[in-house]
Amino acid sequence: MTRRFLLLNTAAIAVAGAVGFTALHFIREPGASASKTETVKIGGPFALTDQNGKRVTDADFSGRYRLMFFGYVFCPDACPTGLYNATQALEKLGPRAKSVAPIFVTIDPERDTPAALKNYLANFHPSFTGLTGSAAEIKDVAGAFRVAYGKEEGKGDNYLMFHSTLIYLMGADGAYLAHFRHSETPERMAEIIQKHVKR
Repeated sequence: MTRRFLLLNTAAIAVAGAVGFTALHFIREPGASASKTETVKIGGPFALTDQNGKRVTDADFSGRYRLMFFGYVFCPDACPTGLYNATQALEKLGPRAKSVAPIFVTIDPERDTPAALKNYLANFHPSFTGLTGSAAEIKDVAGAFRVAYGKEEGKGDNYLMFHSTLIYLMGADGAYLAHFRHSETPERMAEIIQKHVKR
């Protein structure tokens, strides 16, 4: 566990309850897969900028499974928790983790520049890709993944964001497979991912 993670969680205690977040609700429990009779409309194409300033699209991840998480660098609790749990899950996967692309999409493009994302994600799994873009681009991709988010008003530059905190597992073809709560244990997350990742 990194020092930054500990500091962020300490800060979370002080701001707990300061701003709520809207969570998505599904019939299935987190970690459950889509059945053949269900149509789960989550995901879609995107074109954004990564933490190195490179323009990337969903096609750049074709052939790899994807862990999609939406959040922001200044998030005091859910984001570092989710990223830490995802990092531990990937480490538990061993060689199979090479088939998984963990992707963190900011919902705070106003502050989350490529450089800010690069610095932040250095605290987590080295394979994480951070993505940012214009407000319109972020709105489009968040909408495709059914992510709700908003900005705390009246706080100047020190605002918090409220946002959905589910982590999505997408297939090598970009199709939705399963989802997890940000607080899901790394063991359970790795177990579910391993059921889908065959190589």
